[in-house]
Amino acid sequence: MSFRFPYHETPSESSFNREFNDAEKGQHDNSGMALAPLSKVYASDKADGHLTVFPPVHEGNMWSATQSTSSFHNSCKSDSSLPILPKQKIAPPPPKKQEPRKSTLFVLWFNTYKRLFTFVVTLNLVGIILTSVGQFQYAQDHLGSMVLGNLLFAILMRNELFFRILYMAFIYGLRGWAPLRIKLMAASFLQHVGGVHSGCALSGTAWLVYYIVQILSHRSIREPAVLISGIVTVVFIIVSVLSALPWVRNNHHNIFERYHRFAGWLGLAATWSFVVLSNSYDATSGKDDSNAQSLITTENIWFTIFMTILIALPWVTIRQVPVEVEIPSSKVAVLRFNRGMQQGLLGRIGRSALMEYHAFGIISEGRHSPYHYMVCGVQGDFTKSLVANPPTKIWTRELKFAGIGHASAMFNRGIRVCTGTGIGAALSTCIQSKNWFLIWIGSDQLNTFGSTISRLIHDNIEPDRMILWDTKERGGRPDTMQLLRDTWNNFGAEVIFITSNMKGNDEMMQGCREEGMHAFGTLWDF
Repeated sequence: MSFRFPYHETPSESSFNREFNDAEKGQHDNSGMALAPLSKVYASDKADGHLTVFPPVHEGNMWSATQSTSSFHNSCKSDSSLPILPKQKIAPPPPKKQEPRKSTLFVLWFNTYKRLFTFVVTLNLVGIILTSVGQFQYAQDHLGSMVLGNLLFAILMRNELFFRILYMAFIYGLRGWAPLRIKLMAASFLQHVGGVHSGCALSGTAWLVYYIVQILSHRSIREPAVLISGIVTVVFIIVSVLSALPWVRNNHHNIFERYHRFAGWLGLAATWSFVVLSNSYDATSGKDDSNAQSLITTENIWFTIFMTILIALPWVTIRQVPVEVEIPSSKVAVLRFNRGMQQGLLGRIGRSALMEYHAFGIISEGRHSPYHYMVCGVQGDFTKSLVANPPTKIWTRELKFAGIGHASAMFNRGIRVCTGTGIGAALSTCIQSKNWFLIWIGSDQLNTFGSTISRLIHDNIEPDRMILWDTKERGGRPDTMQLLRDTWNNFGAEVIFITSNMKGNDEMMQGCREEGMHAFGTLWDF
């Protein structure tokens, strides 16, 4: 087996390792790439970005580029009048990308989110049908509880404090003893628990509509105020639900923020009115039966109290905090805040206390670090304003919420792959855990993202625990699946977390599923 070095002399061991390390960081001129030992993943400078893993012992003679050049000149001397050019090998076309199996596409489409949503909605739909035909008497007698129980659970599944407790319970409860399959199921539930939120919100609305229909059918013995408050509640909750549809949320974020929040708050106020009035009026006698003692003992009032607490809790942690904004390029703003954070958390920030809030991944070197950072890609009005008019103070919720990256603490070894501004959600995991490997794919990384992000990476992550693929420097994107496949085998990973755009996420998720590598991707339907 022979190898060719692109230099006129064989490199020393120290230069050999230094060049490879620089290549991993995306800082090396890859026109002269050296070979790597087995413990390293070598990203070759071929156009297709294919990864090659070299054995630790190189057997056979090594020959330099000068030898190749010399043989070429010798062949040319056979005819001094007409130089003989070497025959060019026509590179075969790249292999056609294999389409994923239909079963793979279905499993990824019908993910845990949709399965949880389907289960919750189906269960409640069966309950409504049984109630309407007189086969579910408890629900018929406690329609208010069916409504409020669903709405309470929907709100609970979006509460930051509850989420942090849920993550903590799974991480510390499973990390030491649970088999990988159980950990993967737990992580999937944590990532897709929004399916319970959506399912319960929709089901609660359906039960409320059914409840109002029942009131309308007996309106002759009902107080008009009860009916009016019920209809108002339905309207506000339906507006809140419609504004949270994925298409609205992803394409019109400001509309989602305003209508979902303020319609939800007005719906909560209307719910208080509806609960108090419906419990204060005796439909049997047709008389007002206001009694504080009887009201406080009903389950409906306690459902409403807990709903109010869960909604108010994140908002009492709102603070206007100092922020420093670094603008390394027109595409990115890097925000620096005081105090350190755990890995895998996200923070919400906004220009005003009550209007739009935007979530970004948090980068921190640890809980005892003096700072944490957010990488904000310039896309919408809010992020554009960070570059055009950098704030010195900004509103944020001090209670941060956990993302899927927070579940990395459950696993022994893993790969965190991200593209572009996804580094903001991925970097903390690899900084705070030596058992995670970072793969970052982006264009002109140093000039686009600046010295702060570069320092955080190179000061905290060893060269053999990261691959920084600069698409501008390397002339294009890598073969991402080959990159993941080689890193998976060499690093001994048991899970992959992906943060990328929709196209990149789909490609990697499909490829990982086909390869049998456990992966969690970016979620949009949340």
